[in-house]
Amino acid sequence: MSNIDVGKQAPQFTLEGTGGSWSLSDAAGHPVVIYFYPRDNTPGCTQEGADFAAAYAQFKKAKTPMFGISADSMAAHEKFKKKMAFPFDLLSDPDKKVCKLYDVIQEKSMYGKKFIGIERSTFLIDGKGVLRQVWRKVKVNGHAAAVLAAAKSL
Repeated sequence: MSNIDVGKQAPQFTLEGTGGSWSLSDAAGHPVVIYFYPRDNTPGCTQEGADFAAAYAQFKKAKTPMFGISADSMAAHEKFKKKMAFPFDLLSDPDKKVCKLYDVIQEKSMYGKKFIGIERSTFLIDGKGVLRQVWRKVKVNGHAAAVLAAAKSL
């Protein structure tokens, strides 16, 4: 469905976020991490955000900003960011256009029930807009550290 491949240009997008409108092209000249997560205020998503927040100073030192993306509303994002004191912005993709661009809308299963939703995924994009690393079906434990190590290697 998508042509999301390491070594290719990452799809361009613009979304509204907790810090205003943001476009991937705003990151030109330095790497950026975008991570897709299913929902605000759920245990895994809260932990993932907290882990990225804990590593924020190290990402900043590596000149690699990060953004979390889900289909939640701006109001939900504002509350979640404030509650968790995230030092990075959350971007809202209510119509899931960017989620589809990055091919993170997948069939999932919970308690034996199948449904379509956002697969926890992270993308590391270099300063030229080229996709350098992709993590799919992310397990939260240790993930932020793995992404940080990859960002530092660019």
